[in-house]
Amino acid sequence: MIAAVIFDCDGVLVDSEAVYHEVELAVLAEMGLPYDRHDFKARFMGMSDKAFHAALEADALERLGRSITVDLKSQFRERFAAASERLAAVPGAAAAVDAVRLPKAVASSSTTAALEFKLKLSGLWERFVPHVYSAEHVTHSKPAPDLFLYAASALGIAPAECLVIEDSVNGVRAGLAAGMRVWGFMGGGHMDEPARARLLDAGVERIVENWSKAAPLLAAL
Repeated sequence: MIAAVIFDCDGVLVDSEAVYHEVELAVLAEMGLPYDRHDFKARFMGMSDKAFHAALEADALERLGRSITVDLKSQFRERFAAASERLAAVPGAAAAVDAVRLPKAVASSSTTAALEFKLKLSGLWERFVPHVYSAEHVTHSKPAPDLFLYAASALGIAPAECLVIEDSVNGVRAGLAAGMRVWGFMGGGHMDEPARARLLDAGVERIVENWSKAAPLLAAL
């Protein structure tokens, strides 16, 4: 039985991953640290900012022999601010969320401030508040199960009765480790066939192509 639905944010509710990946890959290439786009998504998507920056710093020390943390954070901050006007809800997200009659929450690897900004910008904030949880609510974010367990506890729902909707392997692993059911979401602008294969390999229960197809499924829960 499903008694609650927990949504990831980036790439699931807000179509931000394609924008962020574009910015991140461009900044990193300019710093002399290029990545293959598919490998970058597979490795880093779903990580908290803290874990993501730590992994990039380790790569820079190994590949470049120098630290990039200070410059990287500054460049990301400036470029993300400039790109924020391109952010919007994933098409159909609001209607799909409204179709959920069960308790629901957002559990995202974003920071608290960034999560509030994105959900308000896309008109989704009021649909979830106060059940909006970021990586800052726990010590260990995705792929650890802590954030999803935190959200379930806040909702007062047993983890086994929660459904997670995710677009990243790190998120899928976190949901499964929490003992929850997990659907893989393909509706974000960054998703492609390799991403679909990674979600299936990670163990999602089913793939939902977009919110138009997911809404009836959610309404029936």
